Amino acid sequence: MSATFTKSMARNVFYGGGVFFFLLFLALTFDTMKVLPKRDNSQNITPAVEHGKKLWETNNCIGCHTLLGEGAYFAPELGNVYPRRGPDFIKAWIKGQPTGVPGRRQMPQFNLSDADIDDLIAFLKYASEINTNKWPPNIEG
Repeated sequence: MSATFTKSMARNVFYGGGVFFFLLFLALTFDTMKVLPKRDNSQNITPAVEHGKKLWETNNCIGCHTLLGEGAYFAPELGNVYPRRGPDFIKAWIKGQPTGVPGRRQMPQFNLSDADIDDLIAFLKYASEINTNKWPPNIEG
């Protein structure tokens, strides 16, 4: 005996599936909105962090670097550079660019003031403290 799929059955599957996935979408949205404030680190946004983000954007740092897995893959991921290297290293690195090492990709010299570099470092510190639920994964080892 073969079962036939009638137009009314197809309509019911379509509408039932649509309602199911719409409710699933609402549940996931509600869960995200509930969890996000605990993880987004927004309580640590200061004027220095805001200015550092503006510098990050206006100098198109994401055109070469990734931050929390988003951006270009030409230069290193910077979402974890603050805890790995610290503010003094980051400041010296930015000021020392380009390094002039032959055969190596070079970061341009943006001629940022010390205050601008400090604000950019504040932004990188802020970004490193966001609870990303271990994203991006550490694929280096």
